[in-house]
Amino acid sequence: MTWKVEIDPQQCMASGSCAAIAPDLFVLDGEHARPLKERIEEDERALDAADVCPAVAITIRDGAEVVGPRP
Repeated sequence: MTWKVEIDPQQCMASGSCAAIAPDLFVLDGEHARPLKERIEEDERALDAADVCPAVAITIRDGAEVVGPRP
């Protein structure tokens, strides 16, 4: 199963926390972060990045279900 990774550019403040946690999944690109791939294999680090994002800009979906950030 794969997850869809989204970063809302309106919310992202480019803190770099996602890229620090998972540099093979996220990169800082100018004023915003972006996922390196739109679809990824299930990866706990993607959820960790969504959880620590200070702007709550990262959403991880498994199909229609939002799995990250975790409550």
